[in-house]
Amino acid sequence: MNRSIPCVLMRAGTSRGPFFLRDWLPEGDEARDQALIGAIGASDPLQLDGVGGGSTLNSKVAIVSRSSQPGCDIDYLFAQVGVGHRSVDTRPNCGNMLSGVAPFAIEQGLIPATNGTTSVRVYNVNTGSRIDVTVRTPGGRVTYEGDARIDGVAGTAAPILLNFLDAWGAVTGHVFPTGKRIDTIDGIEVTCIDAAMPLMIVRAADLGVKGDDKPAALDANVPLLERLETLRLEAGRRMGLGDVSNSVIPKPVLVSAGASNDSITSRYFTPRKCHASHAVTGAIGVASAFALPGTVASGMAREPGRHGLVVLHPAGQIDVEVELAGHGDAATVERAALVRTARKIMQGELHLPDYVFSRPGAQDAETSDFPCRSLTIIVPTRAGGGNDTMARIIAAKLRPLLGQEIVVDNRAGANGAIASEYVAGAAPDGHTLMFGYVGTHAMNPALQRLGYDPVRDFEPVGLVGSSSTLMVAHPERGAPDLHTLIGLLRDTPRCFSYASAGDGTPPHFAAELFQLSSGTSMANATFEGAGPAIADTVSGRSQIMFPSLFTAYPFIRAGRLRALAVAGPKRLEALPAVPTLAEMGVPGVDVVQWYGLFAPAGTPGPAIDRLNRALNEVLTDPEVVERFESQGAKVEAGPPAALRRRVHDDLSRWQGVVAEGALAPQDSPVLVLD
Repeated sequence: MNRSIPCVLMRAGTSRGPFFLRDWLPEGDEARDQALIGAIGASDPLQLDGVGGGSTLNSKVAIVSRSSQPGCDIDYLFAQVGVGHRSVDTRPNCGNMLSGVAPFAIEQGLIPATNGTTSVRVYNVNTGSRIDVTVRTPGGRVTYEGDARIDGVAGTAAPILLNFLDAWGAVTGHVFPTGKRIDTIDGIEVTCIDAAMPLMIVRAADLGVKGDDKPAALDANVPLLERLETLRLEAGRRMGLGDVSNSVIPKPVLVSAGASNDSITSRYFTPRKCHASHAVTGAIGVASAFALPGTVASGMAREPGRHGLVVLHPAGQIDVEVELAGHGDAATVERAALVRTARKIMQGELHLPDYVFSRPGAQDAETSDFPCRSLTIIVPTRAGGGNDTMARIIAAKLRPLLGQEIVVDNRAGANGAIASEYVAGAAPDGHTLMFGYVGTHAMNPALQRLGYDPVRDFEPVGLVGSSSTLMVAHPERGAPDLHTLIGLLRDTPRCFSYASAGDGTPPHFAAELFQLSSGTSMANATFEGAGPAIADTVSGRSQIMFPSLFTAYPFIRAGRLRALAVAGPKRLEALPAVPTLAEMGVPGVDVVQWYGLFAPAGTPGPAIDRLNRALNEVLTDPEVVERFESQGAKVEAGPPAALRRRVHDDLSRWQGVVAEGALAPQDSPVLVLD
């Protein structure tokens, strides 16, 4: 029997898709995603069984609710649904779909309308940024009729003003995540910018094309696409995004001269196909790079204030008003605004097919058919850190052994709690796994009360490996050695800042223990994961970090970080000249990071056994051993019981550390291990 939910189908900007109130959708992310897959008809490349259009531009969903953020009116979660595969990705953002959010929210009664125009502050859940949206509401009612025209859409409609307030650095934490406005990759100058959307911008002429080429011509230029992808992969690594081969960000962009001093020509890729027009978020990024000096896209020098700029794309143009502050290298974009239009196409009941909610129960995992479909490994951090890199190494080797596709899904947030709660609540059939580590299963649960139990809610599959923790410094902006650092901190507390991967993570605990033991105080810059944290340290914005050797080793070898000490009991074979903190007079900082594979509690024993056998076979692969060891980690194969003991022992240990050091936040009682 079909299931029915309310739905509003809208054309928003140059995209189209269903809009839902969060309350209209099933509870829980997994059930929600199943409903979205059924709504769009994602299983079929033509999307015949849903409202999708057989294209990524028409496989988009907007989910709206009253905001839980101070000063914001509504929350907007964007979801990109698969075309020909049952997937839902909430990591990207879509500025076109954003243009329909405020009219939808007003019509659904979430926001009261005022006579004339109504302004709505939208919180974008995907990026954590805020946007002010102004909608025409004559007589206190939304109107879609007007004389505004946007390229790529027939006819005219009421203008909808989007004013982006803090989209700069929303994903990586910095407008220029590499610390430079121009990087050279394989002999090509590129600008890596995070402005509404992480972009890698390249001059079209540097890759042998004019820049105003038709999308079909660019898509047919296979050497160009291959070169762009090679550059993009390296740009992603430098931006702190890690291995982006399975990610749509950063988006590659080719730029060339516009028709005037206030325009720039852009060809935006998604990322392996040229966009027929242009993404709104991409236009903000291109306009920002155009307005700021020192990038590959920079136009003429501009004074502080508001400037009307034009991004020319294959279907026409997008007009963007940017507001600049400062001069030269200190110039920043304070805000950016542009006009979109939207139109309500239909409103009613959307009937969802039963098959999207059909998930094999636990009994399926007990049969010899397990696994019977693709598996998903949830990583609790953003791309770029040691967890993500290890998970992708393991996933690539598990695929042929299990005979199924392995999807690595980064679900960062709440210091690993979001991913942990998701897996704890997933179907216990062995097809949803978690790449957990000491932070998610010992440190964070010891620090604060969470929505999951690291022991009762998971079934251990097996240990993966471990890596020691280092104290590293920026080679120029940090201290040359540990004694100098401690002396400077005692003379001037908080004169250095350390980058943390989040409260309750190994870099955070190691830094806190170091300060307690050395009697020093450092400022703290907190990030969602080791990837953006180490990128901040490499850039010099933070000067100190306590990453795993696996995360830090490539940067140490390249001379971009200096190893000051080992936060462990003995020196490391990979860095024999680096002393331990205890040797240098700072005892008690012993942080070993381990990693393991977990399934939801209740997953049948035969499925766990099959997964453990495959995992242990992967961990004996010479290539895997070499890749781990080359970056300072060691593999640790073993039975599920070994991982269970590790969780139990480390949780007890870190509960003691929290109690002894009074590290727990006030009013945050911690989990007590039975």
